[in-house]
Amino acid sequence: TMMILILTFGLRDHLGQADVAVVLGSKVELDGSASEQLAARLDRAFDLYKDGYFKAIIVSGGFGKEGYDEATVMKKYLVTRGVPAEQVWLDSKGNTTYDSAKNTALMMRQRNLSKVMVISQYYHLPRARVAFGRVAIPTVYSSYARFFESRDVFSLARETIGYPYYYFRSYQ
Repeated sequence: TMMILILTFGLRDHLGQADVAVVLGSKVELDGSASEQLAARLDRAFDLYKDGYFKAIIVSGGFGKEGYDEATVMKKYLVTRGVPAEQVWLDSKGNTTYDSAKNTALMMRQRNLSKVMVISQYYHLPRARVAFGRVAIPTVYSSYARFFESRDVFSLARETIGYPYYYFRSYQ
């Protein structure tokens, strides 16, 4: 079934030497701190950055109902951990996975880059990889955040609808 495919694919890192990583946004807490899920994505990006998989990180998110720009919160988190501020690029208009893919492709084209590593939750990655591939980024790697919670069951079920939608949708 679709759920098995998403699990099988999402729970496997597809690592390679990328020009840039993109961390997809998630909830920011009411106090302005990264949620556990978002922190796990950022921690994964930080570890891979430290291991030399990429030299820059795009933080892509929207303006959440909690009142914070996810991308700004994400950048602060990474800079606090030790990533140089100029190596963390903001995409504050990443309201959807599709928006993040489009915005990342544009930022990459402006800098003549061709390889991206997408970082998110495991259940989100199959759909994200489709979106990033469809916006003409030649090479898409991925890695999942090492964080699991009971809500994943709901998220996984939701992706069984989201993945086919992203697969067949228009990317004009």
